[in-house]
Amino acid sequence: MEKRTGFVGIILDGRESVEAVNHVLSEHAELILARMGLPCRDKGISVITLVVEASTDELGTLTGRLGKIPGVSVKSALSKQGK
Repeated sequence: MEKRTGFVGIILDGRESVEAVNHVLSEHAELILARMGLPCRDKGISVITLVVEASTDELGTLTGRLGKIPGVSVKSALSKQGK
């Protein structure tokens, strides 16, 4: 399966879902090249940005699992070219 570089943007509404999100990300650690987190305490949200190298199936599995967690919104994109 062809792997491509892309990103995943994750918004957590509140802190209740943090543990579940971290668990999913740990299970897919081999796909993650970089991770940045930004807590927005005054708004009650957290934003996580991932740089990934994954196939479309792998990215779909990751984002699908994240999207099923209550209070989590996910958006992603992959480059058009593989390596």
